[in-house]
Amino acid sequence: MKIIGIGKNYVNQTSEISANKTGAQTIFTKPDSTLVTGNKDIPFPKITNELAYEVELVAKIGKQGKDITLEDATSYISEIAVGIDYTATDVLAASRENKGPWALAKGFDGASPISSFKSVSEFSDLNAINFDLKINGEQKQVGHTSLMIYSFAEIIAYVSLFMTLEEGDLIFTGTPAMGKGLNHKGDHVQASIEGELLLDFKLV
Repeated sequence: MKIIGIGKNYVNQTSEISANKTGAQTIFTKPDSTLVTGNKDIPFPKITNELAYEVELVAKIGKQGKDITLEDATSYISEIAVGIDYTATDVLAASRENKGPWALAKGFDGASPISSFKSVSEFSDLNAINFDLKINGEQKQVGHTSLMIYSFAEIIAYVSLFMTLEEGDLIFTGTPAMGKGLNHKGDHVQASIEGELLLDFKLV
């Protein structure tokens, strides 16, 4: 099972999409050991003093596919969840100084908490999904999929040019353009889709 992430995929208003759609999507991968499910509390990682959160919708792939067309791409999604793509920004900065990769900054244990999944059939329009993030009861991020630079279909079609997508693969589809910040030990993290609380854990 692969965890695939996409970076820099949201704008603040739809008028900005065309200017940002260059065709070069920012894709990275994370090991499956980063996953945390079942709303389990997460030990604050010892490897960082700067734990940055990004709330994202997560698409689960339901069948194998390679060189998938845009027209068929969304048929490969079986379920959708909400998750956090964590980055150790101090680790990332140190890696970038030496022109190194993102692997350690995004691949540490606990870096990918995700909620339970909802069937894709529950969403009438993948381009009109609301989601949000609260920390200690305060709303920090609000997202709507109409503000994605690259849609679910475009992400799946692009990724499948490079690698075969397998049943069970997870794609973190990007975070809202505003509201990213740092988590601290003791924070209570909650994320919702269409107002339904699905992800709910503490950093301990």
